[in-house]
Amino acid sequence: MTAPKIDVYDAPHQFEPLLPERHRLDALHERAADVIAACSAVHAAIAQGPQAELRTLLRKMNSFYTNLIEGEHTRPSEIDRALARDFSVDQDIARKQRLAVAHMQAEQTLEDHLAAQARDPGQQDAWLYSTEALGTLHAALFDGLPDQDLRLTDGSLLVPGRLRDRQVAVGRHEAPLHTSVPAFLERWGEVYRQARRGEATLVAIAASHHRLAWIHPYPDGNGRLCRLHTHLGLFSAGFTKGLWSPLRGFARTQDRYRALLQAADEHRRGDHDGRGNLSQAALIDWIGYVLEVCLDQARFMASRLDTRQVRDRIAACLHVEDAVVKRGVGPAALLPLHHLFMSQTPLPRADFKAMTGLGERKATQLVSDLLREGFLKTDSPYGPVRFGIPNRALRYYFPALWPEAEEDEALGR
Repeated sequence: MTAPKIDVYDAPHQFEPLLPERHRLDALHERAADVIAACSAVHAAIAQGPQAELRTLLRKMNSFYTNLIEGEHTRPSEIDRALARDFSVDQDIARKQRLAVAHMQAEQTLEDHLAAQARDPGQQDAWLYSTEALGTLHAALFDGLPDQDLRLTDGSLLVPGRLRDRQVAVGRHEAPLHTSVPAFLERWGEVYRQARRGEATLVAIAASHHRLAWIHPYPDGNGRLCRLHTHLGLFSAGFTKGLWSPLRGFARTQDRYRALLQAADEHRRGDHDGRGNLSQAALIDWIGYVLEVCLDQARFMASRLDTRQVRDRIAACLHVEDAVVKRGVGPAALLPLHHLFMSQTPLPRADFKAMTGLGERKATQLVSDLLREGFLKTDSPYGPVRFGIPNRALRYYFPALWPEAEEDEALGR
């Protein structure tokens, strides 16, 4: 019996088209325009007060969801313990905790790097779509992990940031020859960094996710790399401002995510399926899916950030804290917490205490309790306070944003 033919990919033309033909782009650009409008709604909805803490929360959530897709996730409560350097005695859970923390740190470091380049968007694009950037992203995800976390199935160690030096297959897809990976990456960057600002940028970000996964530039970690790159592409273009991410949507539709990625690996389906080696129709389906996820996530976040309801949400949370949890957090905190949610600046402790209407001793104790329970944050023992978002407040402040974290809190994990 003759063995099935395996395609040998050794030249960049073999993963064309990298973008759909011009006459197929109009519908995608219309959908991308809807995403941009939804992004504007998010930016208009969010008050200044919770933005820093919300970004921190979303980094935890993004880490959870990208690792969920890999089947390597840990519980939200275990991520919190890992951030406090409290790792599980179960080595498999501890490994997943380290992966989660590494993703959070990588996301923050790279967002900070891109924010520093924000005055020159062209510089951002040129860097993000470079082999250097991919190496930086991959290294950020895996640097500092112990050898046991980097051990590959063949017994070798993953070297963070180093392109693969062997052949790999992912399902039915045989990735390009390892000697050709630099040429494929050069073509990948050349095309996508030239996208015009606006709708074309969104389409390019979506398409680049698949084509980067198709190249499979590293021995391991390519899925996490592609999702982090997509997250950062949206951030650098100003679409998310760190306030939403498609990673949540990818994880919640992960069967479609995987199926459409795999379908876009396939060859052209005949003379009416574009002019490249790979299927243009499948690439269009993939881009449409990414735009659909982005639209859904942006609209969802805008609905969670509706400031018209936030006072009632804070009040409901404080009522339960006072009547059920009984850890010293009570309704007297409503006015100053709502003020902090809406404010652009932290509040001096004396002002916060004055807004509670309590006497000095009780107000001081309330501030201490709010800090201990995570409802307030501060950068110094006596410094100003800002709005905090403990996991157990999520179901009140931003309901259904992170159901797994809500479940952990409900079960007392």
